[in-house]
Amino acid sequence: QIIDPQKQKQFGIVQGNFYKELREESAQQIIDLDFDGYAIGGLSVGETKEVYLDILRHTTPLLPENKARYLMGVGTPIDLLTGVESGVDMFDCVFPTRIARNAAVFTDQGRINLRNEKYKFDNSPISEHCPCPACKNFSKSYIRHLFKCKEITAARLTSYHNIYYLKNLMNQIREAILNDSFVNFKEEFINKYK
Repeated sequence: QIIDPQKQKQFGIVQGNFYKELREESAQQIIDLDFDGYAIGGLSVGETKEVYLDILRHTTPLLPENKARYLMGVGTPIDLLTGVESGVDMFDCVFPTRIARNAAVFTDQGRINLRNEKYKFDNSPISEHCPCPACKNFSKSYIRHLFKCKEITAARLTSYHNIYYLKNLMNQIREAILNDSFVNFKEEFINKYK
């Protein structure tokens, strides 16, 4: 398929390290170029959560509300919730598939590692209420066995599950926003996830 460059969406990236005045300057200069959307870069690179949230909450309101706001390199369930709460619309990150390749999966009770001995004979799915093909068709013990045998299918199944899990989480977040119950949803989710 040939992509028409005139129809591709273009995003400007706001940078500025952890300096609010540089973020403000970067945002203004990028906004003046009138992109289709705006990305927030340079976060989630090893700073503390307090610094990350402070800069995110300072930067997002600087961007137009009528354009997409995209947070680069963030991909944990909790970070998606705090990002949405801060006004972010879109995310991308290698984290969900990177941890999946190492047998770590998201569940509503938090992240688990399927290589752990306690899953050796666990015939339950990764997540009881998840309708993804990995959860519908395979048990934790079987996926653990695949990892132990160094079978590539294991990483594929866990990657599929983690991506599905985050997509489903974003659908739930959208529904909570539409029902004006996001704050309660976030609080309940975090209490279960931790």
